[in-house]
Amino acid sequence: MTVVQISGVQELASDLLVVPNRGVQLVPNIGVVGGAHSVLVVETGMGPANAERVLAFAAEVAKGRRMYLTTTHFHPEHAMGAQVFAGAATYLVNRAQAEDRRGKGPGYLEMFKGLGEAVARELEGVTLTEPDVVYGDEYELDLGGRVVRMAATGRAHSRGDQVVTVPDAGVMFTGDLVEAGQFAIFPWFPPHDTDVSGTRWLAVMERLAERAPRVVVPGHGAVGGPALLADVRDYLRLLRDETWKRRDSAMGEAEIVAEVRDLMIRLHPDWEGQEWIERGVGCLCAEHTG
Repeated sequence: MTVVQISGVQELASDLLVVPNRGVQLVPNIGVVGGAHSVLVVETGMGPANAERVLAFAAEVAKGRRMYLTTTHFHPEHAMGAQVFAGAATYLVNRAQAEDRRGKGPGYLEMFKGLGEAVARELEGVTLTEPDVVYGDEYELDLGGRVVRMAATGRAHSRGDQVVTVPDAGVMFTGDLVEAGQFAIFPWFPPHDTDVSGTRWLAVMERLAERAPRVVVPGHGAVGGPALLADVRDYLRLLRDETWKRRDSAMGEAEIVAEVRDLMIRLHPDWEGQEWIERGVGCLCAEHTG
């Protein structure tokens, strides 16, 4: 659990690799995207030891090329290994993610340490270093004959989500905006964290689904095609509609959770993360405007 293993590496296009999470909890899919003179790493893994494995692999791929790092959002398994890349790679994120990292990172670090001994061990020694480059809404990184586009999506799974696209290869890294074979992760923890927005997340997924990239790399789960985007869009839309329909009828939240949870599990019996349905219903109840 929680350990990044550099195995089963998938080549999605020339000089574009993904280290799959192999279905391991709290391990993200990690990307290494190369151009003529530079290489971009997408995600660090959780904590220094995992990040050291990722950096060693990326340096081997880079073969002396300049290195960059970006993360899809600030959550520990995606970004709390960035300190290891200091001096070896230039770290770029959007402004909202940098603010999340600075303001909410310490709280999430302590919360994750409370998830168990194995997680606490991986997070030992984490320091929340500042990014080297902070952009506004969009950033184009020229790797040499290949341009990678980073775009802040606005508030959705977190305030600082970004998608990373490689246009020439038709590949999109989504972070936790998309999971494969898993219910959408709603970090809805009132009053401590209420930045996740089901309605805005749905709007983001509607936009991303229209783009229909050739390959989608989710935050967790198997790499797939554009259907992954449509699956999340359709799930969020149904979750909203079923929650709000019951909210309009003045049902209590506990009853709404029970009914919507049963429905979603019937529709997606093989999906993991059933505990996130309740969080999603709670978020959408708070966003209800009826």
